Amino acid sequence: MGKVRRSGYVLEWFIGDHEPRHVHVYDTKHRLIGRLDVNRLVGAEGWTPDRKLVSSSRL
Repeated sequence: MGKVRRSGYVLEWFIGDHEPRHVHVYDTKHRLIGRLDVNRLVGAEGWTPDRKLVSSSRL
């Protein structure tokens, strides 16, 4: 498992997690906001990530 803080969000990922490659995005109170597809930098399940999150992601 890995965890990093970017632009006021906490990004968490798990080694060997299912495809597509993604990170779990939490707010600072550790509430799940959504999942971010790291190959395309788009939200999963219809979630639209904040522009500042996508521009600051270097995964």
